[in-house]
Amino acid sequence: MPVLPIRLGVNIDHVATVRNARGGRYPDPVKAAEAAIAAGADGITAHLREDRRHILDADVTLLKERINKPLNLEMAATAEMVRIARQLKPHAACIVPERRQERTTEGGLDAAGQQDALRGVVAELADAGIRVSLFIAAEPAQIEAAVKIGAPVIEIHTGTWCDAVTAGHPAAAEFDRIVRGAALAKSAGLEVHAGHGLDFSTAEAIAALPQVVELNIGHFLIGEAIVAGLAAAVRSMRAAMNRGRARAAAGSRSGIV
Repeated sequence: MPVLPIRLGVNIDHVATVRNARGGRYPDPVKAAEAAIAAGADGITAHLREDRRHILDADVTLLKERINKPLNLEMAATAEMVRIARQLKPHAACIVPERRQERTTEGGLDAAGQQDALRGVVAELADAGIRVSLFIAAEPAQIEAAVKIGAPVIEIHTGTWCDAVTAGHPAAAEFDRIVRGAALAKSAGLEVHAGHGLDFSTAEAIAALPQVVELNIGHFLIGEAIVAGLAAAVRSMRAAMNRGRARAAAGSRSGIV
């Protein structure tokens, strides 16, 4: 069986986190999305949380208008978010668990324990032409529940495994659970995505699973961009200052008006 290409979805939530720390418009999540696409991203993910701690309503509206790749809206299964998604009509919506007290999404959705409620949400979103995925742990009960709910896609939560790898703890059993879960989901007719906590090495390992056709990665990429991209930004700033100083030496007093 041929192995399909794997897609990269870049989550730009934490560009908005940096922006919101100061207020104003910079850094612009939409520009970050456009830069990610130009660099090879196949789509953009943004999580519109109830508390709007990073992505704002205006961000998702502008993303839908301006990017030329699919927009994946991460959202809780609430009436407010369903209404927003049906109006926005992103390419896809990923239903995630959400608690106001958490720093970030801490685990997979309990699809098995919320089948009736989630079935209605998935049906409403599908009726609006939105492809729905459920963000779940790679557990047979959760995967089987996703099938019963009617979601065509699951995104496997990789955070527990990534945390173990990063901390140097035994991780083989957790990785095996992901491997078996991806195979089970594929055999059940689900499209399989994965994400949370991935870095270069862990993303490479998950990309080697033929059942997984999409990875969604955010925090690590934004953090890496701050380091890898800072030198280029400083060089550009130094050049701009040197150009201004050269004008001063030439007697020019022109400025930005």
